[in-house]
Amino acid sequence: MPQTIISLATSDLIVKKSRFLGFVQPVADRAEAQAIIARLRAEHPDAAHVCWALLAGGQSAAVDDGEPGGTAGRPMLDVLRHQDLEGVLAAVVRYYGGIKLGAGGLVRAYTDAVAQALLKVEKVAIVRYAELHCTLPYSLEGLLRRELAAAGATLLQVSHDQRVTLAFRIAQAAAPALVAQLNEASSGQLKWPPRHE
Repeated sequence: MPQTIISLATSDLIVKKSRFLGFVQPVADRAEAQAIIARLRAEHPDAAHVCWALLAGGQSAAVDDGEPGGTAGRPMLDVLRHQDLEGVLAAVVRYYGGIKLGAGGLVRAYTDAVAQALLKVEKVAIVRYAELHCTLPYSLEGLLRRELAAAGATLLQVSHDQRVTLAFRIAQAAAPALVAQLNEASSGQLKWPPRHE
């Protein structure tokens, strides 16, 4: 199940005199990520590289920022994918220490900087929700409310007219089973009107 992180976390690594500052934080999209990268560049004007990787809203990026191709952005992106993260920006600011690390050393350093930052942050599952509406006789309102509560659904709105109309939200994965359960519990007396946006 995909996860995201809920806050910024950092790491600070020294590898053969080079300093790698790792940053991981939640982001909504590429535009937000690019604004954060611009801010990091402004905050670290003497850094040799500001490399980054992004997984957010179907958008991904792996930017080496002058490091040899595939030694920074791609390994950082692989860390995010391996941990099944979504909506996350990983960035590493590198201050060059005068000693070349080689491709393998760079991959390890960038990977470690991101992985160490991710160890410090809380991850939460990403749950997609469905919003459902149904109408029912007044006599079934109490039963339906109990069934919704038992299923962990959130009641959004109730209106009373000739029939009771309930709007509720539940995790998409649980929605089909709940609809079947409600139909069975109400002996088929629920109506599921189509949604009008």
